[in-house]
Amino acid sequence: MTTLKVNAIEPEGGTTNLTVGLSGQNVVIGGSGGLKANTFKDAGGNTLWTSDGSGNISSVSTQFGGAQVLIQSQTASNSASLSFTSGITSTYKEYIFEFININPATDEQSFQFQANASGQSGYNEVISSNHIRVFHQEDNGGTPTIEYWTAGDQGNGTGYQYLSDTIGNGADESLAGELHLFNPANTTYVTHWYSTTQMYHRSDRTFQSLAAGYFNVTAAITNIQFNVPSGNFDGKIKMYGVK
Repeated sequence: MTTLKVNAIEPEGGTTNLTVGLSGQNVVIGGSGGLKANTFKDAGGNTLWTSDGSGNISSVSTQFGGAQVLIQSQTASNSASLSFTSGITSTYKEYIFEFININPATDEQSFQFQANASGQSGYNEVISSNHIRVFHQEDNGGTPTIEYWTAGDQGNGTGYQYLSDTIGNGADESLAGELHLFNPANTTYVTHWYSTTQMYHRSDRTFQSLAAGYFNVTAAITNIQFNVPSGNFDGKIKMYGVK
């Protein structure tokens, strides 16, 4: 037997509450079927979750679940770039872009990004950044190294920002990682970002890059584009908002 304790139940399509049971008593739902409904709301009429009727949750209130909300997912298939031109708003104070199996068509290509401020185009906002890289050869040769990479930073530059060193284009060579973008809709402060990527380097090394910086502009950042310096690439990029 299942016991359901509620203040009131609203009938389907109704505008008033249907009271079940007497004050101070339990409401008993009998039988093996239990309580069946596709949409569950609170007393204020706000939907908490919805089922598609086949055992799948089709929507859930943002008050439930994890902190990350998937906004967009784009797949590159021999693509020159992937651009996120919507969904970067004041709704979230942090956005995360996840990179999955980024594989360039041309060997020795870095993965990079740039942005447009509100009302701008051309992906050429001013960036100040730094870049640290760590690498180790897969055959255990040479010396494992951690170093500052001067070629990977910018000092108020307007070029595309490197998120990695050069990726191999072999069938099993790729990059994975993520970029965090903070409060891009704010118009008082510069927009900060940081990234971490892990890749299969063109010279058969495991390579981790740690890059960080800011867009040196106080206008809202609304568009983000990812590409490689030359040629096309495959892979997937997902954009999340952080509650």
